[in-house]
Amino acid sequence: MAKGTKKGKRLTKNKITDMLLSLFMRNADKTLSFKQIFKELKLVTHPAKMLAVEAMEDMAWDDTLSKVSDNSYKLNTKGQVQEGKFVRKANGKNSFIPDDGSQPVFVAERNSKSALTDDRVRVTFMARRKKHIKEAMVTDILERARDSFVGKLRVERDFAFVVPDGNVFPSNIIVPKNKLKGGKTGEKAVVKVTRWPDDENRNIVGEVVDVLGEQGDNDVEMNSILAQYGLPYKYPKRVEEAANKITGEITEQDYKEREDFRAVTTFTIDPRDAKDFDDALSIRQLGKNLWEVGVHIADVSHYVTEGSIIDKEAQKRATSVYLVDRTIPMLPERLCNYVCSLRPDEEKLTYSAVFNMDDNAEVKSWRLVHAVIKSNRRFAYEEVQQILEDNGVKDSTGQPAPPPGPEGYKGEYATELVTLDRLAKRLRAERFKHGAVKFDREEMRFEIDEKGKPVRCYFKKSKDANKLVEEFMLLANRYVAESVGKVRKGQKAKTLPYRIHDVPDPTKLEVLREFIVKFGYRMKTGGTKGETSRSLNKLLDDCNGKKEQKLIESVALRAMMKAKYSIHNIGHYGLAFDYYTHFTSPIRRYPDTMVHRLLTRYQNGGRSGNKEYYEAQCEHSSDMEIVAQNAERDSIKYKMVEFMADKIGNEYDAHISGITSYGIYCEIDENHCEGMVPMHDLDDDYYDFDERNYCLVGRRRHHKYQLGDPIRIIVAKANIEKKQLDFTIAETKKAKGGK
Repeated sequence: MAKGTKKGKRLTKNKITDMLLSLFMRNADKTLSFKQIFKELKLVTHPAKMLAVEAMEDMAWDDTLSKVSDNSYKLNTKGQVQEGKFVRKANGKNSFIPDDGSQPVFVAERNSKSALTDDRVRVTFMARRKKHIKEAMVTDILERARDSFVGKLRVERDFAFVVPDGNVFPSNIIVPKNKLKGGKTGEKAVVKVTRWPDDENRNIVGEVVDVLGEQGDNDVEMNSILAQYGLPYKYPKRVEEAANKITGEITEQDYKEREDFRAVTTFTIDPRDAKDFDDALSIRQLGKNLWEVGVHIADVSHYVTEGSIIDKEAQKRATSVYLVDRTIPMLPERLCNYVCSLRPDEEKLTYSAVFNMDDNAEVKSWRLVHAVIKSNRRFAYEEVQQILEDNGVKDSTGQPAPPPGPEGYKGEYATELVTLDRLAKRLRAERFKHGAVKFDREEMRFEIDEKGKPVRCYFKKSKDANKLVEEFMLLANRYVAESVGKVRKGQKAKTLPYRIHDVPDPTKLEVLREFIVKFGYRMKTGGTKGETSRSLNKLLDDCNGKKEQKLIESVALRAMMKAKYSIHNIGHYGLAFDYYTHFTSPIRRYPDTMVHRLLTRYQNGGRSGNKEYYEAQCEHSSDMEIVAQNAERDSIKYKMVEFMADKIGNEYDAHISGITSYGIYCEIDENHCEGMVPMHDLDDDYYDFDERNYCLVGRRRHHKYQLGDPIRIIVAKANIEKKQLDFTIAETKKAKGGK
């Protein structure tokens, strides 16, 4: 130990090393002499100075420093400086993701320089020879990802501040009292940062731009989630005013230029609470074993002209956002719910992919046309499902309805629906035959009262009615993409935003292969795309209904690449399509609107779209899709915890849905809400995490907690702010190895 500072604090070599590192990082381009170093670090005693000299020699040996002369050093930045994105973690174990795609690097909190998630940063790598851990230090914040945040206000007599949501912020945001915009203690507010920390001021300073209201109010909490992700929670008045001027009137010229489907049986099939009907199906028989199926899509681009005020707002939003209790639409309500929506008994303009197919769903010919339709009926998925089941369709078997009895099929438009279901199942079987992956995951849903409070939660699984619509949308998207991208050899395809999905990550596939062995499954990796997908489908079929199903599906999903938009087509692995785009939902997805415009241009003989412009829009749309998904997940977590908030102390039957080194995740059988039993609450023994066999095992009594085991839990805590449920164990129904 060495006394080194004027205050007489004892300094260790490790402490001095950290001080030196911080000093050289702040002066990355300077050579520092011993005299300057001792002065900056306030090292006044001989032992402290000697420790510093030894530390610098070690750092030079590690290539962290370069020795310039006998008494001066400089930070060694050769090959150690990189740029990339920063990711902040609540536990302080932050990371740096290099632009070159290499592995993330650990960044300690003390070396993070107030960087936040998604900020672009420049770092210098530090070699730590003793621990063999690659570590980085943020030297510059090049670009802030955002400057507005949501948090809870606290107003004192002399000062005010905002406590940001999310637990991944380095400090509270100071707000001058004249910048509160009327906000009071306990209210949620949106605050914009006006001054970031620097060498002289470590505080983050901001101003309130919007007071959302009292914490706990449903509207306030949902708007907080939106604002937290930088998503709009209000529609600009001037955009709404522009939309309200659009009458939706169909002119004589429109009728002349379009194919007329008004007399053809047509209907929409959507969720029960939907208002924006952007697709409809028509069907008519053309001859023996020959059907015409029309996939009619709302002609949004007819009303939303490129570069208009409405278009610019839609482009910025890029997607509609679906929270538990509300939709934040991409387009103003006037357009998405009225003018463009394919409402029953109203004449509407569409862009339509029309297929002539035989009884085996083999497409004989097809055409892409601007059309006029008149929907005969608006169906909810549940109504169509009931009609299919009333006519002998057994859901999930993949079998179509049997032939009709002497009186025909039962129900309104039953013949048309049963025929579409039969054709859809043939299309689906053909997709899987060619290597499409069978991910049929359940989605958590809530029933909510008029105040937004959840009264029931449940899992919703895709049934035949959903799959019927899905198959024809996939068919239209595929054929539209092929019409532009599939060109003769030697020709150049015109620009189009594709929906692409790369092959799985080989490393993650190998992790999956090794992981499933623990449960007795086998899987082939390293073969062709088709072999891999068939092996994956067999795995998903084999684990279906087993206790490990959800876990295996989660690990398998992690091996998959994320689908995204790009003008550079690589095909869609998950669907096994060489060409695929998004054409069928222009009311809620901006890429579909871009596709509509380009297709119209090309049909009229227009030139190819600007590649750089459309690729930039594809990247923006992909980014906004991820943001919207994260906001949706947060709203589900919030509602789940809110649903359980008045059930503290209640006991439930549950099953173990996940096991980690820090606790057990349990899912309640009755309502599917998931919470955690923290490791420190397992106080009957000391438990070790057996990562290989995915279980916890007690050292003394050998009790075993294993994935899928039934368990009896008590709801201990529902933290709405953190969107977190805590359970304790009431009684295990099954503790393998226990008495």
